[in-house]
Amino acid sequence: MRCIKGWALLFQVFFWSSLVQLSSGQTPSPALAGPSPPPMSNDGKMIDQGIAYVLMLVALLITYLTH
Repeated sequence: MRCIKGWALLFQVFFWSSLVQLSSGQTPSPALAGPSPPPMSNDGKMIDQGIAYVLMLVALLITYLTH
């Protein structure tokens, strides 16, 4: 039980730190920002990488719970 609380605390630390990073990512007004960069193209690589990370996390959790 003590180990599970440690993992929960670690998860909360990563979760809240990611929220802090997202909240500070505001851009200045368009007049001050200058010319806009070209739009990002999505070739599917980011989606594939996200799915791979989720699957790795699921595998890690299953391995942890079965031991």
